[in-house]
Amino acid sequence: MTTRLISSISGAVTSLVQGELNTLVRGDALKVLPRLPSNSVDLIVSSPPYCMGKEYESTRSSDSFIKTHAAVIPELIRILKPGGSLCWQVGYHVRHGVVLPLDFLVYSEVTKHPDMKLRNRIVWAFKHGLHATRRFSGRHETVLWFSKGDVSAFDLDAVRVPQRYPGKRHYKGPNKGSLSGNPLGKNPGDVWDIPNVKGKHVEKAEHPCQFPVSIPQTFIRALCPKGGIVMDPFMGVGSTGVAAGLEARCFIGIELDTKYAKIASQRIRDAREGRAVVRPLNQPVLDPNPTQKVAQRPAHFRG
Repeated sequence: MTTRLISSISGAVTSLVQGELNTLVRGDALKVLPRLPSNSVDLIVSSPPYCMGKEYESTRSSDSFIKTHAAVIPELIRILKPGGSLCWQVGYHVRHGVVLPLDFLVYSEVTKHPDMKLRNRIVWAFKHGLHATRRFSGRHETVLWFSKGDVSAFDLDAVRVPQRYPGKRHYKGPNKGSLSGNPLGKNPGDVWDIPNVKGKHVEKAEHPCQFPVSIPQTFIRALCPKGGIVMDPFMGVGSTGVAAGLEARCFIGIELDTKYAKIASQRIRDAREGRAVVRPLNQPVLDPNPTQKVAQRPAHFRG
């Protein structure tokens, strides 16, 4: 198993060509990406900074978000193989109570390139987050899945989820009595109910906006061929790299912050060596146990 954490930009090119299992580059994505070979990556999965003043962000301006994407998107498309996929997870830029859907801005930038096709707009739903007082609390973000030309790979069987009624049968017609659903499970659809990584989530690392491993893991299973290369240009603490390790794909990660890059390196190494601490893919979201005090209603809510 090979994992390399390097800071030299030129080294990224050599490592990619040599097919390292993990090449983690500590640097600015806008400077590293132009050095990577064209048509070399099967799948790109990432969540970029939202420009909302987090500790790893230098600006609160949505204009900066647009400027960054105008520079990075052409490079990502160049690096992506024909038939490869770009999966871009974003939420909302909120400033003074005004909400801007960032996927709208991403769509506008990506579709300036005619070979990029939007295949799905995935809604990632979660139950917990910041509580708003002057608007409805945000409980979802989105992932835009684009392909570079026609999709070269989509393995639905690899990401099927259990049927809600697995014993349901046809009640009439030529198939009367036979199972009406696919015995392998159903299509997971475009609304994914996955807890966000907050509080005591088993995957929580030292990052304020970490996304769950289940998101990139699902895309990797469906869209990246065995032995393919997955890339995350805004790696953070390495959730996409962990997913790539779990699914035995090669991984290229870029991260500007040294602290996050080191955490990512350890998490990805753990995944490759069978020590990853993750929430299992497709684990049902459980309701609180009503016998626990934390799940009981306060007296003033009881009728």
